[in-house]
Amino acid sequence: MRWTRHPAFVWSLLASLVLAEGCRVREKAAFKAVDDTCYRALATKIEYPEVSPCSHNEQDWAAVQPLTLASLGQMEYWNMTLEEAVRITLAQSDVIRDLGGTVLRSPGTVETYWNPAVVETNPRFGVDAALAAFDAQLTSSVFGEKNDRALNNEFFGGGTRLLNQDLLVQQTQIAKRSATGTQFAARHYTDYDANNAPSNLFPSAWNTNFEIEARQPLLQGAGVEFNRIAGPSNTPGLYNGVLVARLNTDVELTDFEISVRDLLSNVENAYWDLYFAYRDLDAKIAARDAALETWRRINALYVSGRRGGEAEKEAQAREQFYRFQEDVENALAGRLLGGTSVNNGSGGGTFRGGGGVQVAERRLRMLVGLPPSDGRLIRPSDEPVSAPIRFDWTEITRESLVRRAELRRQRWVTRRFELEQIASRNYLLPRLDAVARQRWRGFGHDLLASDSTGRDRFDNAYMDLVSGDFQEWQVGFELNVPIGFRQGAAAARNAELQLTRARAVLREQEHLVLHDAANAMAEFDRTVVVTQTAGRRLDAARHQLDAVEAAYDADKAPLDFVLEAQRRLAEAESSYYQAMAEYAIAIKNVHFAKGTLLDYDGVVLAESRWPDKAYADAAERDRLRGRPRVLNYASARQPVVGGGTYDQHSLESNPLGLGIPVEKEAIKTPAEETAPTTPAPTLPFGAEPLPPVQLPAAPVAPSVVQPLALLPSVDANVTPATTNSSTK
Repeated sequence: MRWTRHPAFVWSLLASLVLAEGCRVREKAAFKAVDDTCYRALATKIEYPEVSPCSHNEQDWAAVQPLTLASLGQMEYWNMTLEEAVRITLAQSDVIRDLGGTVLRSPGTVETYWNPAVVETNPRFGVDAALAAFDAQLTSSVFGEKNDRALNNEFFGGGTRLLNQDLLVQQTQIAKRSATGTQFAARHYTDYDANNAPSNLFPSAWNTNFEIEARQPLLQGAGVEFNRIAGPSNTPGLYNGVLVARLNTDVELTDFEISVRDLLSNVENAYWDLYFAYRDLDAKIAARDAALETWRRINALYVSGRRGGEAEKEAQAREQFYRFQEDVENALAGRLLGGTSVNNGSGGGTFRGGGGVQVAERRLRMLVGLPPSDGRLIRPSDEPVSAPIRFDWTEITRESLVRRAELRRQRWVTRRFELEQIASRNYLLPRLDAVARQRWRGFGHDLLASDSTGRDRFDNAYMDLVSGDFQEWQVGFELNVPIGFRQGAAAARNAELQLTRARAVLREQEHLVLHDAANAMAEFDRTVVVTQTAGRRLDAARHQLDAVEAAYDADKAPLDFVLEAQRRLAEAESSYYQAMAEYAIAIKNVHFAKGTLLDYDGVVLAESRWPDKAYADAAERDRLRGRPRVLNYASARQPVVGGGTYDQHSLESNPLGLGIPVEKEAIKTPAEETAPTTPAPTLPFGAEPLPPVQLPAAPVAPSVVQPLALLPSVDANVTPATTNSSTK
């Protein structure tokens, strides 16, 4: 109560306390220097980013230790077909994998499942961004002001040199650009002015007007063709129309298709690499077991001191066994060497075997999208096609020039430069716009309220506006001519050079594609002949080993002949299965070269359906349209971007007339002319089957000896179901 009676005392006390605290805060503290090593240690630390968890559970993917030579035991196999490998790959490939580690080195350039959608929804260069330039734009503003100023001339103050003013300004506009380049605008302007000028009719007054405007380019920027290519841009060289945006999306879709095709090609390469690794391991196990049996026989003679058991022969047989044992270990574990992959010598991939079972199996797991190990060892259950196939070279060349995705991508790029060249010529014209405006004005003491007596002419601004007493119009032209057209001429010349370069690149790509197809055909024919030769070699090597062993048992041949025959048989068996794997890859590479690999693997790419809202809007617009009118969409005035839907299966509707089967007589070897023939499976895209070749049966792998029983063995007697190309 006492403080309330003396407020001055209270406030002075509070002020003293604040000033005292401020003085204490402003006291300078002594600076303590810190050694530079402290700052250096803090500045050079690498921090770990804080991100939301979005990756795989590392514990689940790394729960099982990878299979190595040190972890052999009772093995569980996963018999996987090529079709199953392709299906799992497509289901697990949100990010398109490659064998070069691009996802680690350059993650920004990796092709993913979302790339086409990312390009199409780009807010600057996407299709919707290009269409947004033609959307109606609504702008509105409201500002209030209080002006209080002294004026040197009372004329500007309406009769007073001390102006006191309340001002309110409201503006609203809706504008839209049409596909022809016309700009339409409707504006509404309202202001309120209350000031102390003695010459005013009313102390406060409202002014309102409504205006419509149309601006039509007559030369530069005019026409549907230009606006759909370049958009509403007035800058030469900057083209962001809806046609260019859609072409960019088509280019990205083709890039995605190329990535999927390369991924499937690598999956098939890895599959047949693993197939050969198992067969090569079988051959080396068989050779090792034969060498072990020979060593045991000679060792028994050596221990008993009998003839044929000399020390040098025992050491020679023992060396042969350990040589094959080393080969078995390398064939099982493998080495981290580059296997068969796209663009390693050929477009689809030139066969590179010898990686080993475990390395090839992990490589297949990586491409398919499986963890490094799950306790099972993947084993291919499909056998390569053994029936000879014949491709028609004329049809291959025609297909490759139409169906190769690289050529289709370059054609999209070329078409984009063609459209840009059309738009660039428009910048060589002067800018001449026709402008027309119509305005209605209204003035009044009030904005909406009216005098009930009706005697005041300007009591209501809106009533005065709708009366139409005050109307204004304006018609004219605006001309803007850059002297010399330097930037426009540079844009036109640049567009012409870009188009010339794109066409030259397209011709060179066609040249390279034909060479790639020729190489694929030559490699295919080579594998056909070499496979037959390798089969005959394998049959001869078996007969040689049987004969040499019989001669050795009869004491008519030295030990060197037996060991050499064993090595020759192992090499012949490995060479035969390598030829079979090369034949399977060669068939795939022919389809790769002529652009039909996705169809060969039964894979179809398609853009997703539009959102339900788009279908509802289309149905509503169709209902409101009334009686339909026939429109000529093939008008020469409109640029054609695409040639229609690209059919990924049927070739009967392609522009080069592909898909017409060529009847040819099957070619037979002399040994097969008298042999009974069975109908060969139907193969797609011009592949003409030949009568099957009688190839030697797969060798039977002998049982593994007890000291090496932990090494897995593939039973060559169990022949998996053969999968021909018609079932892919």
